[in-house]
Amino acid sequence: MQLAMVGLGRMGANLVRRLMRAGHDCVVYDANAAAIDALARDGARPARDLPALVAQLVAPRTVWLMLPHGEPTESTLAALAPLLSPGDVVIDGGNSHHHDDARRARTLAQSSIAYLDVGTSGGVWGLERGYCLMIGGEATVVQRLAPLFDALAPGVAAQPRTPNRSGPVGPAERGWLHCGGAGAGHFVKMVHNGIEYAMMQSLAEGFEILRHADSPSLAAERRHELDLAGIAELWRRGSVLSSWLLDLAANALAEDGALAGYCGVVEDSGEGRWTVQAALDEAVPATVLSAALYARFRSRQEHSFGNRMLSALRRQFGGHVEAKRPVN
Repeated sequence: MQLAMVGLGRMGANLVRRLMRAGHDCVVYDANAAAIDALARDGARPARDLPALVAQLVAPRTVWLMLPHGEPTESTLAALAPLLSPGDVVIDGGNSHHHDDARRARTLAQSSIAYLDVGTSGGVWGLERGYCLMIGGEATVVQRLAPLFDALAPGVAAQPRTPNRSGPVGPAERGWLHCGGAGAGHFVKMVHNGIEYAMMQSLAEGFEILRHADSPSLAAERRHELDLAGIAELWRRGSVLSSWLLDLAANALAEDGALAGYCGVVEDSGEGRWTVQAALDEAVPATVLSAALYARFRSRQEHSFGNRMLSALRRQFGGHVEAKRPVN
């Protein structure tokens, strides 16, 4: 199949590479000419502006936006929409708010253009591991584009089948799912990221407790000088805590046991706030998720080992570079 990608950052470029590995034809555009050139050398067809991108596509066209949420996505979509025709599809694979998805789908539907929101998880490792795709929009459009989603997703072999599942293997077991109408994909991804905050926070707090087990405030016989990298490696094997996040924590500690390369300023990209707001709207207690978000706010005032662990995990899975500030 053919697809155009607008936005060739950490995620967008590797999405294109994974699609091309599966034999799909990709046309690419980014404001950064070097990013276009890099993918052209890998076999993508370059476009130097949006009209040139659309001109290289065969109808019905599929254009995937992989841009920061908010103004960059809104302005690009406003420039792109007049270039498209009835039957074309726009995909937003970034982390947009699900309310924006509903509005965009309504607006594009007036021109008979379909809109899918695709929450995309996998970070900088997705090229090799595959991407978990949470999709919202019209079911018929999702099904038509299933070969693209199958190419991007990890595939059935990525995990053993859940014991109580039976029957034919469905899309969820391949690594993508049509979650519902417009906005449903980004809503599921929003909650996914809220849970991610909490899981990361629990690892960070746990390792901080371990690190301070030799605190001078403790009686001498109760102090322990622990090998954090060794403990992380141990927990990866047979422990109920084993997970990809723990794998990344072990990798970060193996690189630098003190995490001295991080100052512990932990940013939030928005989805954690939106998840807490959704909990408020639904009157759902979300004490752990809320506390994890507030801990990130606190990190911008206090820089502890736990916060450095959070920064390390964000760097490990997503390539996020923390805002450098002096360590207090």
